[in-house]
Amino acid sequence: MQPRQVVQAIEQNASLPSGNGDRLIGYSVIGLPFRSEHVLALRKFPASSVGPGYTSVWHRNPSGEWTFYSTVPPDQGCAKYFGREVHRNVVTPIEIRWSSPVQFSVTAGNALRWDVSLKESLLSRLLNTVASQIPEAWWQKRSMLRVMGITSQFLLGTGKMNLVGRTPNGQEFTAIPQRMWLIDSSQAMVKGQDIGPVGALTHQAALRDFLIPQRGIFAVGRTFMGVPRNGTAEGHAWDSPTVNLD
Repeated sequence: MQPRQVVQAIEQNASLPSGNGDRLIGYSVIGLPFRSEHVLALRKFPASSVGPGYTSVWHRNPSGEWTFYSTVPPDQGCAKYFGREVHRNVVTPIEIRWSSPVQFSVTAGNALRWDVSLKESLLSRLLNTVASQIPEAWWQKRSMLRVMGITSQFLLGTGKMNLVGRTPNGQEFTAIPQRMWLIDSSQAMVKGQDIGPVGALTHQAALRDFLIPQRGIFAVGRTFMGVPRNGTAEGHAWDSPTVNLD
């Protein structure tokens, strides 16, 4: 199946996996670095145990400041977990429009326009085939996820990847990618500025344990967020300024 077909099936039949803590299901651009030192990421979760399904776009500027654009308030979206390292939260409409089975565009209010084209290589196809044969129970094993992260690093050239770890706010995340594609090409305008060609960063970007791949990856899958070890988040989504844009 092509990416658009997979995404449409998820959006029409999204159901939350069982488990403890916060649970989300959907698709994402795990992260995409640009040679200009900008970074973009996308999260589309049609189903969330925290509240309504939502879409979020993450942008890091060359100075290292993160802005999270989201269709829901910070305490119901990604900022709930990453807010401690987010410079600014923006609540705004976000539209994802597919123009072909492997191409889509993302618009976040008037602030961002992003075009993405996907492809599947022989190695990514091999990795997806292997992933489809892994028993469900194995996906819950941290050792299995570490192996998948290392395998993706060497087969797809992503740089180091962590599928388990701690978010800036202290929750333990478990990311389970069920299928992945490579980003073939991408162009983006942020606040009217073309941020240039894609390319690996001088230093790999990270939000605590969550590492942004050095090569753009589009994935569908599930995410689990556990309770912080001390039972209290280390920061709040609302610690950063929040702007609402209609």
